[in-house]
Amino acid sequence: MAEPTQTIEGWYALHDFRTINWSAWKAATKTEREEALQELQTYNATYRSFDQKRTSGFGVYTIAGHKADLLFVHFRPTLHDLIDSETELDKTKFAAFLTKPYSYISIVELSSYLSKPDVSPEEDPQLLPRLRPELLKMMNNICFYPMNKRRSGEDNWYMLNMEQRVQLMRSHGMIGRKYTGKVTQIITGSIGLDDWEWGVTLYANDPLEFKKLVYEMRFDEVSARYAEFGAFYVGYAVNDEALSTLLHV
Repeated sequence: MAEPTQTIEGWYALHDFRTINWSAWKAATKTEREEALQELQTYNATYRSFDQKRTSGFGVYTIAGHKADLLFVHFRPTLHDLIDSETELDKTKFAAFLTKPYSYISIVELSSYLSKPDVSPEEDPQLLPRLRPELLKMMNNICFYPMNKRRSGEDNWYMLNMEQRVQLMRSHGMIGRKYTGKVTQIITGSIGLDDWEWGVTLYANDPLEFKKLVYEMRFDEVSARYAEFGAFYVGYAVNDEALSTLLHV
């Protein structure tokens, strides 16, 4: 049996995708839309205040394409907190105009080699921001996708020994370092929590950087030989003013 990689966990993560029922939204009265929008803005303001206080992470994004219209991202201390966040949105009047095409549950994950001897990750000023992401300070464009490490014949990541995995991931990580300052990456583990093994959330000022980074990594052995990818979701952050414009009919 190969030795499992030890990890450090941070906040739990919920990527809550929603699709707007535009027919129902346009058929509603002006008063109904205004009340629904007000409850949505109150919900967003509450969780943005949590992000500012560093008790949670929160962001709202509009998503391109047919897969979803909106994405609510929550980073919270416990799984119970995540469920509360989702339920509170479901209780708003705005939720009556939404459907749920997809969601993803995971937890922030870092390799244990990043930790310092005799220093708790919770007390390390370099690790703590990575374990508890502050989404209000992230770059505006977002890309999310789930992924697995392949377990097929000789291409079985979990049959490699620790030294092989570390060497491969070191090479993989060197590509990511080339995008420092252009792309911020949050890796969340989801083995036992959702259908895939990891969730990857990328942030950039220029969405073209997502294409460049993912494409370049496809040529690295970790991706080319051992990675399997789910659907990609891309969009950008929206504030209440942008949401009001989006929902204006």
